Amino acid sequence: MARPRVRLVVTADDFGYCPRRDEGIVEAFLAGAVTSVSLLVNGAAAESAAELARRHHIPTGLHANLSEGRPVGPARHGTSSLLSPEGFFLGKMGFREAVAAGDVDMPQVREELEAQLSRFRELLGSDPTHVDGHQHVHVLPGVCQVFAEALQVCGVRFTRLPLERGVGGCTWLEAPARAFACAVERDARAAVGPFSRHGLSLALPTAVLLVPAADALASTGGLMPSWA
Repeated sequence: MARPRVRLVVTADDFGYCPRRDEGIVEAFLAGAVTSVSLLVNGAAAESAAELARRHHIPTGLHANLSEGRPVGPARHGTSSLLSPEGFFLGKMGFREAVAAGDVDMPQVREELEAQLSRFRELLGSDPTHVDGHQHVHVLPGVCQVFAEALQVCGVRFTRLPLERGVGGCTWLEAPARAFACAVERDARAAVGPFSRHGLSLALPTAVLLVPAADALASTGGLMPSWA
């Protein structure tokens, strides 16, 4: 019996974060080590990254960002549950804590996701091949439902499900990193229902790239373990 065919997709996140990282990602793509990228549309180098994607015909998705930098949607013009008093997103752990406390207005999450999808189309001239979440915000409780609804409306079919089995048993990981990885896995399992109900196809990671952060940025354009 023929075995089912499996397609390996290697996605470089944080495309658009900064020019040096983008150069490394493009180099990895041209070498065949990377097959697609996820673009931060609120990144400092988003416009130049989009030009690189068009020039080199790189399959590009949206790296939906609700935790780092400034928003691109209506929130940037006033107060928002997504932002600090200084007008920045709340950070990797700050956003999670706000969601857990019930302090995040989900309609504002929907507005920002829709604005990032719109900005992606402005930059690339097309819909994203996939959408995933910066620091896995897309699998957080409540956020995953809004995320799935927004993707269904815009016709995006593919997202990432960050299930990396056994990572909780990696005792060589520092405790904060292991706790974060376990929390992400729990959230990802709970997000399967909303994602499936809205017709999303789920890409699961099959391996973790373990290299020092500085080396990763220099050699792979920002490829990092998905729990980083």
